[in-house]
Amino acid sequence: MHLSRRNALKLAALGIVSAAAEGTSALLKPPIVGVKADSGPNRSECGVGALIAWADKLWAVTYVSSRGGNHGSGVGLYSIDEDLNSQQVHISNGVYANRMLHAPTDQVIIGPYIIDMEGNFRVIKDLLNHRLTATMTHLTDPENKVYFMTMEGPLFELDVHTLKARLIIDLTKEFKIKTQPHFKGAYTSAGRVVVANNSYYSLGNTDGKLAEWDGRSWTVIENTAFMDVNAMRSLGGAIFANGWDDSSAILRVFTGGKWKRYRLPKSSHTYDHGWTTEWTRIREVETERMLMDCHGMFYDLSPLNYEDSIWGLRPVCSHLRIVPDFCSFRGMFVMAGNEAAEAGRNLYSPQPQAGIWFGKTDDLWSFGKPQGWGGPWRESEVKAGEPSDPFLMTGFDKKVLHLKESGGSGARVTIEVDFLGTGAWVQYESITLEGNGYAYHVFPDGFSAHWVRLTANSPCVATAEFIYT
Repeated sequence: MHLSRRNALKLAALGIVSAAAEGTSALLKPPIVGVKADSGPNRSECGVGALIAWADKLWAVTYVSSRGGNHGSGVGLYSIDEDLNSQQVHISNGVYANRMLHAPTDQVIIGPYIIDMEGNFRVIKDLLNHRLTATMTHLTDPENKVYFMTMEGPLFELDVHTLKARLIIDLTKEFKIKTQPHFKGAYTSAGRVVVANNSYYSLGNTDGKLAEWDGRSWTVIENTAFMDVNAMRSLGGAIFANGWDDSSAILRVFTGGKWKRYRLPKSSHTYDHGWTTEWTRIREVETERMLMDCHGMFYDLSPLNYEDSIWGLRPVCSHLRIVPDFCSFRGMFVMAGNEAAEAGRNLYSPQPQAGIWFGKTDDLWSFGKPQGWGGPWRESEVKAGEPSDPFLMTGFDKKVLHLKESGGSGARVTIEVDFLGTGAWVQYESITLEGNGYAYHVFPDGFSAHWVRLTANSPCVATAEFIYT
C-alpha cells in the first residue's frame, strides 16, 4: 500500500504503520474502523451490511435485526475517507445489505441510498421500510431502472431518476414458502435474474430456493438454502451461487447454457441456520479475481471457465467471522463485520457493535488453516451407477473418507478423481461395504485431486463424509 508522508505519519500515530515508512513501509497491523448502535432501550444488531468504494470514499450501511425502533436504533449510512476517518451521515434504523453501481447514470446504490459522483446522496423513501438485500440490473430498461429484492420476498423495480418504486411480484407467494422467508443475494446476467432464499432452520427443514426469472416466468433451480449470486459478465459469463444442505456446502455454476452443482466442505456447523450465515458473499476483490466466503471458509474463485468447467477454485482459510460484505479500497482488502449483537441473547456485550477490517487480500492466508467436512451423500437414496456430485478435494492436507450404507446390501462404492478439474474422471479405488455397512479410507499424505466423486454399484441408502484436517 502506498501512503503519502502525511498519511503515513497519521497512521503511525494510530499504530498502523511504522513512522519510518514515509510512504513505503508494510502494514504492522490492520486498522479497524468501529461502528455501533444505540445502547437502548431496545437493542439488536449493528452489522455492516454492505461496503462500496465511490466518490473518493468508502461507504458502509449498518443494520439492526428488523425495521423499526422496537428492534434497535442508531444504524445508517457511513462515509470513510482516505485517512480512515468515519462519519455517520444518515440514520435509517433498517436492514440493508445491497450495493451496486448503476453505470448508465454514474450513481452508486447502497441500502436505501443513491449516491452521485460528488458524494451527494438521496434517500429512496419508497423502500425505507423494506429489508433490502440485493440490487440488480434491469432486464428491459437498464438505462433507467434497477431491481430491488427484499428479505421478505417482495421484488421491486425502481426508477433511478425519480426514485419511485413499483412492486413486481412477491416471491414468497410465488414459491409458496411456508417458513420465514430469508431472501439474500441476487444478480442479473445471461438474460436472467437469479435470486437466492436462505430459509433453513433445522436439519431437513428448508424452504430455501435458488431460482431464475427471464422477465416472463420463474424457474426453480434448486430447493435448498442459497445465499449469494454473482458473475463477471465480461470474463466467461459464468454465474456463481453458494448455498448448503445437510450434506455439505454447495456451489452452483451457470456455464455453457446450463446449471452445474459442485459440493464443498463445511468449515463449521455454526453456520447451519438461516440466521447465522449472514451474508456469505461472492465478490471481485482484485482486478479480474474473485473471492467467495461460504460456510466458514474463504475460497479463491476464478471467474473464467474453460470447457464449461470451473478450474480455479481452491480454499484460502477457515474462520469464524460473520463477514456481511468485503471489497477493495485504496489497495486494501476491507471486511465488514457483525461482532456483537444483543437481542435478549447476549447479556455480556449489551451495546451492538461491529468492526470494519482493513488489510491485504494476502492476509487471509494467515487466518485458520483450511479444514472442514461434508460429502455428496447423507442418508441419501443412491441409484446404482449414478455418480455423485463432485466434491472439492484440492487445497487440504489430511483426507479421510467415511462410508456407511444403511440397508445391508453390501454395495461397492467406487471412488473417482478429476485431477485436472475438467471433468476427466479416473478410477482411484473401490470399497465394498460389508458386515455393518461401514468402511473408511485414509488418503495417502500429499495425495490430492481437484474433485472427487462416488458411484455405488447397487441401489442403497448411504452416507459419505469426507473429513479434511
